[in-house]
Amino acid sequence: MKARLVLVLVLAWAWFALIGARLGVLQVRDHELYRAKASSQQLRVVELDPPRGTIYDARGRELAVSVPVDSLYALPAEIEDPAAVAAVLAPILKAAASDLEARLRADRDWIWLMRKLDPPTAEAVGALELPGIGFVEESKRYYPMRELAAPLLGYVGTDDSGLRGLEYHYDDVVAGEGARRSVLRDNRGNRRLAVPGLAFAEPTPGKDLYLTLDAGIQSVVEQELFRAVEAHRARGGWAVILEPATGAVLAMASYPSHDANRALEHPELERIRPVADFYEPGSTFKMITAAAALEADLVDPAEVFDCGLGSVTLHGVRIGDHKPFGLLSFREVIARSSNVGAIKVGLRVGAASLHETIRRFGFGQRTGIDLPGESPGGVQELASWRALTPAYVSFGQGIAVTPIQLAAAVAAVADGGRLHRPFVVRAVAGDEVERREPVEVGRPITEPTARELERMLEAVFEPGGTAYSARIAGYPMAGKTGTAQKVVDGGYSNTLYIANFIGFAPARRPVIAGLVAVDEPRAGITSGGAVAAPVFAAVARRVLPYLGVAPEVPRSTVRVGAELASARGSERREPHTVAGELLPDTSTEGREAR
Repeated sequence: MKARLVLVLVLAWAWFALIGARLGVLQVRDHELYRAKASSQQLRVVELDPPRGTIYDARGRELAVSVPVDSLYALPAEIEDPAAVAAVLAPILKAAASDLEARLRADRDWIWLMRKLDPPTAEAVGALELPGIGFVEESKRYYPMRELAAPLLGYVGTDDSGLRGLEYHYDDVVAGEGARRSVLRDNRGNRRLAVPGLAFAEPTPGKDLYLTLDAGIQSVVEQELFRAVEAHRARGGWAVILEPATGAVLAMASYPSHDANRALEHPELERIRPVADFYEPGSTFKMITAAAALEADLVDPAEVFDCGLGSVTLHGVRIGDHKPFGLLSFREVIARSSNVGAIKVGLRVGAASLHETIRRFGFGQRTGIDLPGESPGGVQELASWRALTPAYVSFGQGIAVTPIQLAAAVAAVADGGRLHRPFVVRAVAGDEVERREPVEVGRPITEPTARELERMLEAVFEPGGTAYSARIAGYPMAGKTGTAQKVVDGGYSNTLYIANFIGFAPARRPVIAGLVAVDEPRAGITSGGAVAAPVFAAVARRVLPYLGVAPEVPRSTVRVGAELASARGSERREPHTVAGELLPDTSTEGREAR
């Protein structure tokens, strides 16, 4: 019995020694290892996107905001039947069941199933109470005005980084700094537990952007551009409206457009066409030819030119006009848009002086607008110009410009010859407010030249002028029409045109300046005077009263139209639900004014 007792005691002591040694290993030597394993099973640190800064229009309306949403995660080790769970989730998430099942079978302790769900989808998934499925709150970008200025605003990706437009260009300002959040799993493993004591590295929201863009003006421009493109069965169109005294962008539109909340579904509509696209401007460029001639004091507006009854021959090449003209004063050359008259003026200016004026107006170089993807256009170096190049450039062929360059150029004329850098963001607001001041980049022409040119551009809206049909009572305007032939297969098309117009209003005291272009109108009328100028006039008719500009005749005689869409609030009308009537197009059928 004594031997047996000793044996039992020895075995017991050995057992306790082994248990003690094991406990020592677990609790001392491997303490950190098992603590980390427990933490990984119970606690997950999730990288979360911070709320991006809000983007406001010029009157404080929200154009882009961040809203809280749920993101869906899964714990594959706790899902007993991945196929069954995938089959239940697939119709709710609108995803392939096979893809979901493959992800749920992954050899990982945590996976994202879908980021930033819309509320109905999150509610539907939450109601299932599936083991191993949970949520974490994140922020999602939302554009409350949908199509309004969608290409300009851009959009963000799933990871909340800016991919296009202002969201991309100002990403480092708007994005903020991400958060790291600790999430505990309960005993069912499918519920998120927000534990304040465990949360750390809270997000730093991005800074807010305050734009020069006015949602009311933007809405009007989009509506009128939409009408013109649809009425003329055109391929598309674009428009830019600037504040002449500063270069601030009041509106920038292109059509067709898209809902910014669904931008990934329309990649072909993502680029900002008024900034990225370039084309031959046609007769709108005669404004630059006239500016060069007036600045050099080489011609008087009253001087008469023989326009050759429709053509001129230079170096054995016949260059035609859009209609036969005889004797025209220089003022009439611009008003009626004679190619031959413009050529004769351009040749008098000379290649060097014409090229220098073009460069001073900013053509052939980026304006520096705070938007991504800007093109410099295409202006050949003077050494590359051939004998006929000055003649063609005089009426807008053989040179490529962007819409924003043309808009900035006509705004410079409107502001007495001062060329401003166009800009979209007026202020950045975080802990402090950083205001962006207007930047004058040069003076391509003197103020007397600008005023003389302004009077010549007013004649475009007088009887005989190419935009006479687009005039509006009470608000005199100045501008230049253009019907640019498109280049197809290395040659100029006789059927495809870009109808465009540049101008400002009111003349003599301009508040708005800009450009309208309609790409490939196909309804029988293609001229800039009949297609594009009425769009600018319709915009001016509705926008000038909104900006507080009183008409120059009693208001009872002015057709002001209905109130601006979204003029005093954040509501937005769709392009097809237009507030107010379109200024009638009373142009003569078949007119080929350029």
